Parts: sequence; structure tokens; C-alpha cells
Amino acid sequence: MSGQGFFHHHRAESNGRPEARDTDIVLSNQILAASRADEKSIRSQLQTSLEGLDPAEAEVRFASTGPNLIAKEGRPSVMRELWGRARNPLNALLISLAIVSYFLGDIRAAVVIAIMVVLAITTAFVQEHRSNDAAAKLRAMVKTTASVKRRGAAARTGEDQSHGFTEIAIERLVPGDIVRLSAGDMIPADLRLISAKDLFINQSALTGEAMPSEKSASPYKDEILDPFDLPNFCFMGGSVVSGFGTGVIVHTGGKTYFGQLADKIAGQRELTSFDKGVNRFTWLMIRFILVMVPLVLVINGLTKGDWLEALLFAVAVAVGLTPEMLPMIVTVNLAKGAIAMSKKRVIVKRLHAIQNFGAMDVLCTDKTGTLTQDRIILKLHLDIRGNDSERVLEFAYLNSHYQSGLKNLLDVAVLQHVELGKNLHLQHQYENIDEIPFDFLRRRLSVILSREDGSHVLICKGAVEEVFSVCKHYELGGELGTLDATHLKAAQAETAELNEDGFRVVAIAYKEITDLKKSYSVEDESDLTLLGYIAFLDPPKESAGAAIAALMKSGVAVKIITGDNEIITRKICREVGLAVDRIVLGPEIEPMSESALAELAETTAVFAKVSPAQKARVIGALHSKGHVVGYMGDGINDSPALKAADVGISVDTAVDIAKESADIILLEKSLMVLQEGVIEGRKVFGNITKYIKMGASSNFGNMFSVLGASIFLPFLPMLPIQVLTNNLLYDFSQTAIPTDNVDEDYLAVPRKWDIGNIFKFMVFIGPISSIFDYATFFTMLYVFDSWNNPSLFQTGWFVESLLTQTLIIHIIRTAKIPFLQSRASGPLIATSVIICMIGIALPFTPIGQALKFTPLPDLYWFIIAVFLLTYAILTHLVKTWFVRRWGM
Repeated sequence: MSGQGFFHHHRAESNGRPEARDTDIVLSNQILAASRADEKSIRSQLQTSLEGLDPAEAEVRFASTGPNLIAKEGRPSVMRELWGRARNPLNALLISLAIVSYFLGDIRAAVVIAIMVVLAITTAFVQEHRSNDAAAKLRAMVKTTASVKRRGAAARTGEDQSHGFTEIAIERLVPGDIVRLSAGDMIPADLRLISAKDLFINQSALTGEAMPSEKSASPYKDEILDPFDLPNFCFMGGSVVSGFGTGVIVHTGGKTYFGQLADKIAGQRELTSFDKGVNRFTWLMIRFILVMVPLVLVINGLTKGDWLEALLFAVAVAVGLTPEMLPMIVTVNLAKGAIAMSKKRVIVKRLHAIQNFGAMDVLCTDKTGTLTQDRIILKLHLDIRGNDSERVLEFAYLNSHYQSGLKNLLDVAVLQHVELGKNLHLQHQYENIDEIPFDFLRRRLSVILSREDGSHVLICKGAVEEVFSVCKHYELGGELGTLDATHLKAAQAETAELNEDGFRVVAIAYKEITDLKKSYSVEDESDLTLLGYIAFLDPPKESAGAAIAALMKSGVAVKIITGDNEIITRKICREVGLAVDRIVLGPEIEPMSESALAELAETTAVFAKVSPAQKARVIGALHSKGHVVGYMGDGINDSPALKAADVGISVDTAVDIAKESADIILLEKSLMVLQEGVIEGRKVFGNITKYIKMGASSNFGNMFSVLGASIFLPFLPMLPIQVLTNNLLYDFSQTAIPTDNVDEDYLAVPRKWDIGNIFKFMVFIGPISSIFDYATFFTMLYVFDSWNNPSLFQTGWFVESLLTQTLIIHIIRTAKIPFLQSRASGPLIATSVIICMIGIALPFTPIGQALKFTPLPDLYWFIIAVFLLTYAILTHLVKTWFVRRWGM
């Protein structure tokens, strides 16, 4: 099949994956050709060698290809940020209304509407730009690197320099680079494998398939329908689950398959309840407009006889009913939260994670490296009777030194015994023959080494029970014996005793190999000789206990989900102040139905010995019970859980895949920042909800006022330009809402989106404003006899409407008594006062005369003051009743 036919078929059989575009045809021809070529041909095509690129040549290629980044990773341009703020249905509606006003001849109205749009977009853009700046500075401190061969480049300290690999920032990679892959690594580019050992790759970000794919290095000659099924190719966006390998980079950055589909893949993020709620509110307001505007047009056209004037008024009413500041309020609040978190050295990768932080009512966390310190100390190396053993330490060192996979914190602790490497004469006495990588089913790792005499030894390190299960003998004092059930019982007792003292225990075993091979497999992990144990101290972080207590006080339940055993897990829980009644183990979870697991997850605080898939299942079970779930982890096994959670949290020392999967990355070791993040999220939600409740109730009340006035008045209740001016001034007063204070009572519990509560609030609070609008109508018509003075009536309603709308935010913003028990922020008070003063002064100014306002009589101000005070008291009383019944 030709390359073109190959990709046309792929498009037809995409199984719901992102559809390929025409540009993918060339890309796939190159990938197909590379997969069929042998290793030597690949290196020739890419003009590279087994020793890697020369650094000077790499720089030349970098200048040609640019950074190895995809669109969604790079910092968005100013134009892209502006377009992101401008692109929403409310702005589209307003711009359409501005165009209609312009072509109807009302240029002033078109200008005012355009100013509203510019105000909303600019305010949101400035704040989001500041947020992006802060995040970019912090992200620069968290570099994701790849192990790369560059000729003449010295490997960094601690790297296996005999293999010539050095750590280079992923964005600096170029086609032709030779890279090494091991468990926990992100696939840094599209690459052709040239060696692989038990290599399994997770490609779910590209394919949607949860099961990892096994990869190999041999040329692939068969026909293939899907490039992701190529066994010798790894694609950017994937990650290494287990095993290791090396590959040569074919494509980087935007030329990778992931890069070309990044926009579509990024757009597939599932909307949160908050996103859906804001969208539902937006379209609810748009439906209000679609009903109201034709009614206003028809009523005023029929009663006044001037259809053009009626149309202009209807357009102005549509603008007045549009919550055009909502996108700005949402963006500015979220960006403000992200900036506040950045000052605490927290990277917010996705703005909406801030709101999810506030809504979170369950935080699940791994134990190692998150609750515990990221510096593990090797304290004991014991034989099977619990006596110190240098031989155990030596074999542990050999295993950690020669493994090519991800060196975890335990390996780092072992390798700190540098003197052992010198004593063992590693480079002369041993040669690495093969490796059987770690996986989460076997829970062990083996290296096979060749000695100077040519003999091979397999050294295995792993979880006690899993290593014991493949051992047949034990070694003690240089003598061998046969293991039996009593030894297992003694080993379990010794391990349990160490666990209770806070130690993590790893077993060490070995096997002298008589049947020499070039390649070994899991089957060779049999008939091993148990040598002993190494034990590590992994103390909890100093801030862990206080952070957990603070979260629980704030209504966030904390659950531990760890792969460690139950004894050491119970010990750590006790040290951080987490009460444990029952610990559920992974094997108990496996056979459970989803409904049974959901019931169990509700009542259980600690899960131990769980697999990565089981962690994600527990989070899914909590979701099914209506919880908003956060997850904090730093390891390879945490990646599925981080993706499954509403908000994924990781730390700067985490493996690449954990940092990539997380929404939030903590740069500080203190966990108290979690509590601060929760409070910040609730502030964001509170301030957004203030605007939504105010906008919904105000529009609902205005609907009755406008319709009623249009029916019985012989003139327009307010001129179109006056409606728009009122709306512009009101919008300006709302720009300070993101700065507002939020009551401590409101911040005390998790806050979730509740459209039903908002709808009820709108129904009960909205009509109150109409009562005082009609009172103003009555006053203007019968106290000041404005039946024949439309300008006086319009001025009176304009001032009353602006004052009530501007001041009512101070009533709605708190469940307490405004000004006395709860006071707004300085900026919100200032904008409210300024807009009220402008509204009062406007009828007496030349601008007011241009807008056809007229000075109001002295008695008017006394009456309006009484109306405002009565309106505030009545609204507060209804609000207090509402809060007691349905909550804030």
C-alpha cells in the first residue's frame, strides 16, 4: 500500500481519534519509511552516529528546526491571548449589536457598545498576561530533560558516563539526536527505536487506549493501518511505563504527530461543572435576550409608532441584558488566583484548576515524596537474621548502579555510598549484560552482570514478598540453605517490626547463572538466593501534619492511596495525625464492582498496596458519589490518578510524566500551600458567583420593569443612548469585583457550582428591584408630572437604576449585614462611589445635556434616598431568609 493510501485508510478507520489532516500524509510517509529501514540506514538518513551528534551540528539543526515545543506548551503570543479573551458568544453578540446600531444610524450607540467590549477584553487580557508572565518565570525553574548522546559532551555528575549520555532540556532536542528512554520518561519527540528491552509505552494521550503498547527495535516490513501500531516507533505525547531503550529522533516540535494535532487534543479536555455552569448561565441570559428584545420591539413599535426608535431601544435593551463582563470576571478572578499562588512558588498550569481547588472536598495523596520527605536515608543493611551485612549493601549498590531505568529515591540513597563503587572496582570487575526492568505487577528489578572471569550473576531488588516468592535458597555467613515457610514467616515478622519503626524494607537476592545468555527475561527470575534486606527511613515532611489538619478543618477529607504496605502506611498516618480505622488493600479492591468500591471509598481513609490502575479506580469511585477530587503524587504510578482527578497536584522533584499530568506543581517543600490554594480557589468562586447572582437577579428584575414601562408609557422609558451609558457605567463599577474580600464563613467549606441555587436567587431577589423601579415611575409621573416631560422621566429612572444596581452588590456580596459585619474591598468601594457620583452629577453637566438628560428637582433626591435605604433593607431581609433556607 502506498504511503498516501496508507493514510487515507487511517483517516477512515480512526476509531474516534483526532482525524488526520492533509499535512499528516507527508509526515506518515517519512515515519513509514523510517520504520522499514534498518538501524544503519536510519542513521545515514538523519546524518547521525551511535556516538550522537556533534554539539556544533546540533546547534545548527536547532537554529533550523526551532525549539522542540508544541503550540500548547509554548507561551501564547499577545495576539493569541487577545483572541482568547475576545472569542466568546457574549462579545460576538455585542459586536453584532454595535454593527446593527451603526447601520441604523446610531453611531454613538455603536461607540458605547464597542467601548464595553474593549473594556471587558482589555481588563481580562492584562490580568491573564500578568498570570502567564508569573507562570512562565516559575516554569523556567522546572526543566524537563532527556538523556541524550552528544559527542564530546560530558555526562552530568551521577550519570553513567561510560555510555556517554547527558541530560539536555527537551526543548533543545533536534532530529538526529540519540536519546535513552527509561520508566517515567516522557517521549520527547517522534523517534525510531534502535534498541529496546521490555519497553512498554503509554500512548493514551494520542490513541485513547489505556493499555500500554510493547515496543521493539527491529525493522517493520508488514502493512500497517495505524502509525501508532508501529512497534519500533515512539511518539511525542507518550510515556514509558516500564523497560528501557534508545532511539533516534526523526521529528521534533510542530512536525511531530502530537504537535500537529495538539490543538485538537488540547481542546478535548472535559469541561468541569464550573465550566458547564458558566456556559449554562451565559446561554440562559442569551435566551432571555432572544425573548425580551422582540417583545420590547413590538410593544414600543405598536404603542409609540416609531419603529426605528423602537428598534434602537430594543438593541440597547439587548446590550443591557447581556452579562458582557462575565468572561472578564471569570478570567480576571482565575488569573488573580494564579498570580497569588505564584507568589507562593506554585505553578498553575491550567487556570481553571484554581476553581477546582476551591470546590475540592476530597484530597487523595500518595505517601512517598509527597507526605514524606524527598530525601530517603539508607539506615540498615541486614542478613536474614537481622545482623549487619556489607555483602547485602554491596549487591544493592551493584543493582542500583547498573540499572538503566529510572533511579528512584531509594536508588539515590543507595548510591550515596560512593566508597562502595571504588571498593568494588565497578568499571573493571563488572560489565552490564542485561536488565529485567521493574513493573508494578512483579514489583522487583534485576540486573545481570558479567564478572572478569566471564561468569554471570543476576542481582534482584524489590518488595519483600515478591522477591521471596522467586527465592529457593538463602545465604547466611557465606553458607547456603533451603528456604521454607518458617523463613518466610520470620522474614515477614522482621519486615513488620522494621515497618512499625518507620522503615521501608527492600529485599536483595541473587543467582549465579551457569547457562550464559546474551539476553535474559522474567523467567530467569527463579531459584534465587535470598541475601537479606536494606531498610530506609522516609520521615514525613514537617508541614504534613499541620497541612492535613488545616485541610480537614476546611472541609476537605484527606485520603492516602499508596503502593506501600499497610504497616508502614499506618505508621506514617499516625505521625501526620491522620486517624486510621481500617486500611483497604489493593487485592481487596480488585474484585469489587464499581458501586461497591464507591461505597467503600466514601468511608475509607487509607488504601495501601494499590496499583496505578486501582488508584485511578478509587478516584473514579469518589467521582461517582459527587465528590470533587484532588490527587497529589510524584511517581510513575501516580500518572493515571493525576489525570483522573479534578485537580492533579505534583512537586518539582516528580518524574516527568507526573509533572506533565498535573494541573498544579508545588516548588516549595511545605504542604501548607495546599490549604492556601483551597482558600484561593474558594475566593475565586465566591467573587465569580457574586457577579453571576447580581447579573441574573438584575436582569430578571429589569425584564419586568422594561416590559411594564413600555406598555403604559407614551414615550420610551429611556433613550437607547441612555440605556447604553447606564450599562457602561455599571460595567465599570463591576471591574473591581475580582479584588473583593470574601467572608471567612464562606471560605470555611468547599464550594461547588449550583445552578439551581442561582436560579432561585434570581427569582426571589430580582423582582425586588422592579418594585422600586415602579415606585420611581410613579414618583416621576405623579409627583413630578412628567407625562409630558419624557426627558425628566428618563433622567429620574436612569439615576435610580444606576444607583440601585451599583449599590446592590454590597448587599448581595455577603450573607452578613453589609458595611457593619462585612465590608467590601477598597477598590470595589471606590468604583461604587465614583460611579454613583458620576450618575448623580451627570444630569447637571454638558455631557448629560448631550445625552438629553435634565436636572432633577431637590425633592427627587430625598425620595430616591428613601427608596435606596428601603431597597437595601428589604433586599438584605429577603437575602437573609434565602441564605437560611438554601445557603449562600
